[in-house]
Amino acid sequence: MNRPGAETLVASLHPLEVAVIQALSRIREASDTELAEAAGLDAARRDMACGWLVEKGVVEIIGESVAHRVSLTEIGTRYARMGTPETRIVQALRAGRAITMASLEQDLEMEQSEAGTAVGALKKAAVVTAGSGGVLEIVPGADLSAFETVAALISHVATAGEVGLEGLPDTQRQALDGLHRKRGKAKGVFRVDEQRTRTYALTPLGQEVGTLTRDRSGAAEIGQLTSQMLADGSWKDKDFRRYNIALKPPRVTMGRKHPYRAYLDNVKAKMVGMGFRQMTSSLVQNEFWNNDALFMPQFHPARDIHDAYFVSEPKHSKPISEPFFSAVAKVHADGGDTGSTGWNYRFREMQSRRLVLRSQGTADSAHKLAEGPDVPGKYFSIARCFRYDQVDATHAPDFFQVEGIVLGEGIHFRTLLGLLKLFARELARAEQVKFVPAYFPFTEPSVEIHARHPKLGWIELGGAGLFRPEVTRPLGVTTPVIAWGLGLDRMAMVALNIHDIRDLFSSDLDLIRTTRGVAGTSGGA
Repeated sequence: MNRPGAETLVASLHPLEVAVIQALSRIREASDTELAEAAGLDAARRDMACGWLVEKGVVEIIGESVAHRVSLTEIGTRYARMGTPETRIVQALRAGRAITMASLEQDLEMEQSEAGTAVGALKKAAVVTAGSGGVLEIVPGADLSAFETVAALISHVATAGEVGLEGLPDTQRQALDGLHRKRGKAKGVFRVDEQRTRTYALTPLGQEVGTLTRDRSGAAEIGQLTSQMLADGSWKDKDFRRYNIALKPPRVTMGRKHPYRAYLDNVKAKMVGMGFRQMTSSLVQNEFWNNDALFMPQFHPARDIHDAYFVSEPKHSKPISEPFFSAVAKVHADGGDTGSTGWNYRFREMQSRRLVLRSQGTADSAHKLAEGPDVPGKYFSIARCFRYDQVDATHAPDFFQVEGIVLGEGIHFRTLLGLLKLFARELARAEQVKFVPAYFPFTEPSVEIHARHPKLGWIELGGAGLFRPEVTRPLGVTTPVIAWGLGLDRMAMVALNIHDIRDLFSSDLDLIRTTRGVAGTSGGA
């Protein structure tokens, strides 16, 4: 005898659900693609029907796998046609051409940042050196295998259109890891997309429902009575799908703060509670405060259009106030009075006045240093930042940073490490933390802090260090300054146990209502 539950479900099934049940009754179990084909549905309708049936206990997910597909970005396609910057430089040197950093843009049709990144990589790998007059020279017997691996991978992906990440040799997978996760022109060669595949099957209840729906044609049933049917009397010849009044009604929930909004409020409260004062600045910055004041050279690859969002109108800010402009320009040119040699190039005023969307919260710290902060003093900001980036589980084109500085004669690197551990524990609720040596143009020494996410493993939370004299002295500060910029989105992923950064901004009300907030917030269920 059939259970009343099965009969009740059958009476209320949507035609899409009937199609899925009948397909699974024939083929027992099926992947997403197989099920869509067997049921005659597109992907969106298949997913909708499967979601309903899983909720009702008629269908279950018996397997799930994730595959990664590798394709070329616009930059990668250009490299497939012209060759990577590194291989083009090596080929030109082997052909006996006299190449300098200054001539790369014209001789090999490279942009300044692209050429600088390529030469830096070749020098680091001991492939080229700078000889007399700045002419690049190839090192005899240099190991080019790493660059050849990248070139071969680009060619392979270009020929195939896209390839599976899991099927690539280890050497190519290692090369790929450094070329698709980072931002910037030289680091955006590949795109890696996730493809999730689920396998569905009927539950015991679903098998019973399948038997009951074996001879049913869902397409002939009508789910809604219209005014036209009443007017022409056609409703008399229709079969209407019955309502199931035994189904649970929609859950009514009270309003609450979005979990991430509540988390940000909690971060601000904790920072103020630890004695920090908040600093702010505009979302739109000129390159002077966003980059130049932080001793980031104007030819740095992170400053081109492939990494930052430029404002189209107006394109430039008003002239930068003195004495800051002259002091920063001199530090870039020759180091000024900091004891540094600087970057040895001609500082360009109009580039420093170009307007961009703030790409890092450190711009707030630069403004605060120029304003004349208290010494000793502790400051923080919660800054919305924008960077051109490939969207995945841990990357987004706009994000929040918690930025901060501490000034004082007695502070040092150990002070910074202690603060970072405190932030990881109090703000991210991280149980495991580690430090990794790092490089930033504006800090020395520098460090990255990583935390272990329960599902994603170790993820980078951000960078920190002691501001270099080339940053502090042109802005009028002579005391030591420790600084950090931590990704609040990633810290929230750890604190809220979220596995995908995109879920922080989700409009899925059920996800928002069921995400449990951290202690002291009102965002959780």
